[in-house]
Amino acid sequence: MPTDTTEPDPFDAIVDAPFDSALSERYLVYALSTITARSLPDLRDGLKPVHRRLLWAMRQLKLDPGQAFKKSARVVGDVIGKYHPHGDQSVYDAMVRLAQDFSLRYPLVEGQGNFGNIDGDNPAAYRYTEARMTRAAIQLMAGLDEGTVNYHPTYNGEDEEPEIFPGLFPNLLANGAMGIAVGMATSIPSHNVAEIIDATLLLIDNPHAEHAQLMELFHGPDLATGGVIVDSAAAISAAYASGKGAFRVRARFHAAESKDQADREAGIERLGNGMWQLVVSEMPYMVQKGKLIEQVAALINDKKLPILEDIRDESDEKIRLVFTPKNRNVDPDLLKESLYRLSDLESRFSLNLNVLDENRTPGVLSLKLLLQEWIKSQIDILLRRSQHRLDKIAARLELVLGYIVAYLNLDRIIEIIRSEDEPKVLMMAEFDLTDRQAEAILNMRLRSLRKLEEMELRKEHAELLAEQEELQKLLDSPARQRTRLKRDLGNLRKEYAEDTLLGRRRTTLAEAAPTREFNMDAMIEKAPVTVILSARGWIKGASGHLPLDGETKFKEGDGPAFAFHAQTTDKLLIACDNGRFYTLGTDKLPGARGFGEPIRTMLDIDAEAQIVSLLVYKPGAQLLLASNAGRGFAALADELLAETRKGRGVMNTKPGVKLVVVREIPAEHDHIAIVGDNRKLVIFSLEELPVLAKGQGVTLQRYRDGGLADAVTLKLEDGLSWKMGGDSGRVRTETDMRMWKVARGAAGRLPPTGFPRDGRF
Repeated sequence: MPTDTTEPDPFDAIVDAPFDSALSERYLVYALSTITARSLPDLRDGLKPVHRRLLWAMRQLKLDPGQAFKKSARVVGDVIGKYHPHGDQSVYDAMVRLAQDFSLRYPLVEGQGNFGNIDGDNPAAYRYTEARMTRAAIQLMAGLDEGTVNYHPTYNGEDEEPEIFPGLFPNLLANGAMGIAVGMATSIPSHNVAEIIDATLLLIDNPHAEHAQLMELFHGPDLATGGVIVDSAAAISAAYASGKGAFRVRARFHAAESKDQADREAGIERLGNGMWQLVVSEMPYMVQKGKLIEQVAALINDKKLPILEDIRDESDEKIRLVFTPKNRNVDPDLLKESLYRLSDLESRFSLNLNVLDENRTPGVLSLKLLLQEWIKSQIDILLRRSQHRLDKIAARLELVLGYIVAYLNLDRIIEIIRSEDEPKVLMMAEFDLTDRQAEAILNMRLRSLRKLEEMELRKEHAELLAEQEELQKLLDSPARQRTRLKRDLGNLRKEYAEDTLLGRRRTTLAEAAPTREFNMDAMIEKAPVTVILSARGWIKGASGHLPLDGETKFKEGDGPAFAFHAQTTDKLLIACDNGRFYTLGTDKLPGARGFGEPIRTMLDIDAEAQIVSLLVYKPGAQLLLASNAGRGFAALADELLAETRKGRGVMNTKPGVKLVVVREIPAEHDHIAIVGDNRKLVIFSLEELPVLAKGQGVTLQRYRDGGLADAVTLKLEDGLSWKMGGDSGRVRTETDMRMWKVARGAAGRLPPTGFPRDGRF
């Protein structure tokens, strides 16, 4: 009979399903795998699977602190071959981080060889480096052989691995964790073990303790690289109350060689002749020293930090970064504040206590809830260890009782063994022994029959009974369980006490002083400069206060338009006839050796717009703005500053209307004089002139034809002054201006005899 060898049609296996549901189901599986088996740490031991498998593989290789190192390649090979089927480089990177004392507060791996450094250099390949576990890792795994945790098969079913590590070392908070899963992340800084234990002991004694009571003992992060956390105690407490927040971490300025205590703590080293330098001894957490130096060097090269001359790296085993100021007059606090603002000498570390609980469910926990869950898990481990020991004692007691029976009936036992073909069955029947007891008696060595052995067995029997009784009491009493946990935690705390090298707090918690008003202009060195703007819009700044009528270079066909004295710390206000104002720092002006640079390359000024005025910004000053249509208003100089190259629109201008007058209003002036193209003059009180931030303004003078020629402010009792014609430079003053003083918006009358024909003041 012929057999059907036709292969099944693969299309028969296709299932019709909506694309969105099929995609979401598959993505959900991936997301859950990332969350539970890759990125988030377990609350109980604070480890992700890759770290747990690394330490488990090292334990299997017997890489205890007292044993010799083994090649990292051996460890990585075992991990990816037996437990963690992922890339070797990712596994080695995880192992390297466990060994870096600048990444982990309490390293779990002790490395030999190049495991990278705080500069950001990469570690050597795993064929060169060697590793073994630290004591903290041993403490974290304590109890693995005592029935404390469940084991599950490895990915290929050939071996077993623990679900968690049962040790009492509080690794989750002690070393922290960082990870990005799908739709969630975790970010936990490291903390001081002594503080963690103190807070835990408080909760064991008083489960209803308030969060504020915990924060009196648990002060906040204790980072591997030290540094200073400058947030307030209230802000830190609020972050741990919700499980989410962020901390500002600053480098520590400390000059160990300074003789003066204040200078030493401020990081200031005196060099003589009044010069000084700042020294950084600790970096913010997760900031690479090499990249920080590049960052600060870029600030110096780009002249974004002009009060800093240089940065030097004089580090050896200890961090020593030296910052040299531009001159001895620089304020050290200003330099520090500038570095905090512009570089990673201040960084932020987020807090997100997102962890997996005993049911592998992710959740963001408060500090109190996290510690309560950890206490619960440690109590469970204590109970499992005690029950496991009880089972071992019961099994041993069974054998010890059997041995004692054998000693009491030694001659009969020997007779049965020598005379019977099946001595085991007869012994069990005659002496009421169990199968295990009879088998143990038959396997006894002759040397075990000495008299001393019987005494030791009776002693062991008594000790086992006493231990069994204590363990049973422990299992039956929650109070005893808490007492036992407190005792074990107290013993662990001694090893990580504040006076030990490993337990000493590294990160200082010091709330920063109120932030000074930070202004980059404050870092500009003050020096005199002569500002020159040509008629065609070429601008330059000559060092020093040069004669304003002195010779200067201009392009052919160009000439001077504005020239005045200023300081490098000043800001310039540029007004254009389209009503827009622009701001330019005097320190950014090109030098005066050439023709300067077109001002339009520095500011986005419309091609058709003409510059009406160039003047120095004075805080609090008022400016008179007037258009050729005879409208105007007063504007505060502070509101004319523009933050961008595009400037700020101030006077609204219609087609044919232009801004023609921009003058500063002296504080002592009380009236304004307006003259039109028709040479008619009006004077009215400044109180009639509104102060606006933006607009067309109000009517200053009424015209039948023409428009406004010029406007100026004056003190009425001093009269009106104007320059006489010719080169004499004489000034004429008319003191009695009563006949021209009218209400705002009047047509006015012809000016006094001798007033300039061009209608300019």
